[in-house]
Amino acid sequence: MEAFIKAIDYYLPEKVITNKDISERFSEWTPEKIYEKVGIQERHIAGSDETALDMAQKACEKLFASDETLKPTIDFILFCTQSPDYKLPTSACILQNRLGLPINIGALDFNLGCSGYEYGLALAKGLVLGCMAKNVLLVTSETYSKYLHPDDKGNISIFGDAASATIVSTDGFAEIGEFVFGTDGSGADELIVKTGGARFPVKLNEVAKDENEHIISSDHLYMDGGSIFSFTLKQVPKMTQTLLERSNLSMENVDLFIFHQANAYMLEFLRKKLKIEKDRFYYYIENIGNTVSNTVPIALTNAIKDCSLKGKHNVMLAGFGVGLSWSGCILHL
Repeated sequence: MEAFIKAIDYYLPEKVITNKDISERFSEWTPEKIYEKVGIQERHIAGSDETALDMAQKACEKLFASDETLKPTIDFILFCTQSPDYKLPTSACILQNRLGLPINIGALDFNLGCSGYEYGLALAKGLVLGCMAKNVLLVTSETYSKYLHPDDKGNISIFGDAASATIVSTDGFAEIGEFVFGTDGSGADELIVKTGGARFPVKLNEVAKDENEHIISSDHLYMDGGSIFSFTLKQVPKMTQTLLERSNLSMENVDLFIFHQANAYMLEFLRKKLKIEKDRFYYYIENIGNTVSNTVPIALTNAIKDCSLKGKHNVMLAGFGVGLSWSGCILHL
């Protein structure tokens, strides 16, 4: 028995923030300067009363609407999010009820960011191959925008909100192959929302600026961009090589690389470092921004729609970031 991606889709919230909108708030940043820096023109942002759970529901309903035979088959939900509606209960349990799925199914959340989709595929594959489920609904959904300080122009220009829904099954269009995982918790403080959990339950109301005038706040998302960039350049090439070896493939055998869409500058730097031709390296960030665990499934969905996967046989997926965490896998089409 093997495990496959059977169906995939995503949801973007209606609200859009353009580079012009950001420039109007921060006059020192022109729309052209923002695009040159991160390769993003606009990003979708969840409404004030729209949560990750709301968006997850919409992504799933959109997927089910594309094929009415899919919904009755679901027997497990995996929900990846770092912006849950509640500390408890589990969002996946609420999603089961909202979608009207049977009560004799499994449902759980897992907290992971930029590498979350690849980890989710691994968990789903394990459930299928272990004969514990036949059709796993893997959901990713994030509203990082709600964690951003209103004056944090850097992160505001990068992050967008989104949700995705994927069905992993005993049959489908893409067989899920080998995986590579990595973790370095010593870098946890490099991308963090410090308060709100059990360690620091109360807001600290600390706001400062670094030498580049970037906001540093314990009560909002903090990202050390330089350290994250260095981590990525150190670990992703190693991960890529290890995954190729485990899959008995060479770089030339991979028809398309779909990496976490962190920002265009980082992606281009990685592409050149790995010596991958542009036509084998997929970009889908310009009009949605960095949507965390959603970037890879969104890019994969659009690669299907724009025929970038046509005639392809081996596709590498890779996620890397908050944790610090990284993971990659191979899809066989």
